[in-house]
Amino acid sequence: MAAGKFFHFTIGPVQGFVAQARRTRDFWAGSFLLSWLAGVAMAEIKRQGGEISFPVPPDAYLDWITNGTGSGRAPRQGAIPNRFKAFQAKVPADFDGALVATCVREAWIKLAEHVWLHDKLAAVATPPTRQIWDRQHANFWDISWAITANENESSLMDQRKNWRSHYAAQGEPGVKCMVMEGWQELSGSDRPGKQGDHFWKAVRVGKLTDIGEGEQLCALAYLKRRFVRHFASFNAQLSGGLTVYGWKLDVGMPSVSYMAAVHWLEKLIQTASADDVRLLLEAARNVNESRDEWDTHIACLKQAAGRWTSDSDKRQLLSLDGNLFFDHVQDNAKAYDYDPGRMQVLTQELGRFKRNHPEFDAPLSPFYAILLMDGDSLGVHMADRSKQSSISESLEKFTRGVPSLVDRHNGYLIYAGGDDVLAILPLEDAMQCAVAVRELYADSFKDTGIPTTISAAIEYAHVKMPLGKVLGDAHGLLDDVAKDGAGRDALAVRVWKPGGMVLQWAQPWDIALQNDKNASLVIEDIARQFASGDMKDGDFSSKFFFKIAERFDLLNPSDDQVTPVLDAAQALDLLAVDFWHSHDNRKDITLAQARSVIQPLLGQCRAVVRDLSKKDSKDWKTSAMLKPDGAMLVRFLAQKGVE
Repeated sequence: MAAGKFFHFTIGPVQGFVAQARRTRDFWAGSFLLSWLAGVAMAEIKRQGGEISFPVPPDAYLDWITNGTGSGRAPRQGAIPNRFKAFQAKVPADFDGALVATCVREAWIKLAEHVWLHDKLAAVATPPTRQIWDRQHANFWDISWAITANENESSLMDQRKNWRSHYAAQGEPGVKCMVMEGWQELSGSDRPGKQGDHFWKAVRVGKLTDIGEGEQLCALAYLKRRFVRHFASFNAQLSGGLTVYGWKLDVGMPSVSYMAAVHWLEKLIQTASADDVRLLLEAARNVNESRDEWDTHIACLKQAAGRWTSDSDKRQLLSLDGNLFFDHVQDNAKAYDYDPGRMQVLTQELGRFKRNHPEFDAPLSPFYAILLMDGDSLGVHMADRSKQSSISESLEKFTRGVPSLVDRHNGYLIYAGGDDVLAILPLEDAMQCAVAVRELYADSFKDTGIPTTISAAIEYAHVKMPLGKVLGDAHGLLDDVAKDGAGRDALAVRVWKPGGMVLQWAQPWDIALQNDKNASLVIEDIARQFASGDMKDGDFSSKFFFKIAERFDLLNPSDDQVTPVLDAAQALDLLAVDFWHSHDNRKDITLAQARSVIQPLLGQCRAVVRDLSKKDSKDWKTSAMLKPDGAMLVRFLAQKGVE
């Protein structure tokens, strides 16, 4: 092999592995396993004498991979980007790039074998099961690498990946996986029916919380679902002599229904007496005694519960399936495999609690949030070798600080590596978490002189929405809407109900945070005032927001018009009059006060595109079109999606 100085490596498919998820654990596992495999590649590069300058792994992360232990807390999230370049690697002449790829594939195959043995799948396997298992694990990963002597060859991997395409699942026979599209499920059945049902019934014995009733998974999805149970006992020696390890991982990851219910549960625990908690716990256990959320630790719930011990009734109640408390589940108990009679008792007990505590007025929102964030144009600066060291240090500082930020905002961090962040949060906390992450990113780079920013996408999704669809959509929202549409350094939001997307809104951060650069979003401030009814200058009514949509249809220019019917000042006056006439506001405020209330709302209803060549946001391109999505987002946030 010709000697080279710079080694490039990438592994995929990324979105095809991460975003195909039915549960939060699937979502997390995809990110974690990709990061772990990237770490295996890094460890092999170092074993061969390479020195990796970008990205810098978090403190001791490679020690956990190569020793099964390390300083600090064991890593629980993916923390290494799937693609990296050892820009300053002093690669010896006999460096073997192919061996790096071989080690990654071997690590995956050996982990799969570890799960196969510890789950005793051979005892329940049908004749095709082992062949399916081996075929799928052997053919999934698409790995590319290259070595160059040119330290400025930053586009080499993009050129290398264009040489071929990877179609691992092409032509898979039989019944397909319910999680990863196109892959054959493990029973090997030709058609849905008894053969597959019998196999999966046997598989589910002892794994009831991991493999749901009726679920049929391919080998890849099965590994994602079950590896966490056996990762602590995993170690394997690879071809080049490297030994890789797993470590103990938290099993608890909040379901989407649990995350949607977080602040409702918080208020419930704060309000309920000891007898209330005991009665609710007894009724809920009779429906489903599985403690699905026992290892889920949400900051506000731990604080509300006080004693976070195994004998605490509050913790016991908070460990139960979040689905139990939703009306749509209670009304259709049988469809969720619950006993209708027992569910009725729980419904009655909840009703009794609410009647006895009229102060408990918290709406149970069926919406949760996915937050995806990514640095803007950092690759441009990475092409400058003189900046690489400071960028790596800044990214390591950023990655190290993200977990605690997400925890403080009552979320669960799925992934933080390089300049990427992926988390699941309660509806109420997602925007403030995005603001806090943005501030951390800016602080991490403040001493470098590198003008980099970060954009965010928030998907508010109903718990009935397929998780995989929401995850798959988040990347398009970030790339196409926040970055390309709003000009980067921006926030984009979509709201998904079971019937589909109901609104989309985006603004550059400077516009979204116009009234308070460091704390709160304009649109969230308005929503908070609307929800509380605590507006000094009048009150919004729900009907007013629907009337806005009608007004915008009249105010916006038609296809054959160059300018709108009314200019911005006239549109403001018209909407101020509408607001003044709504909700008896004329009794309390003047028309001038109404105008001061409407102006910030309208500012969020005109799309703005950030212009990198102009520092003042007033000089950025502002659309003449008024879109009601900003106003409807205010209504959604204020009512938490509860109609």
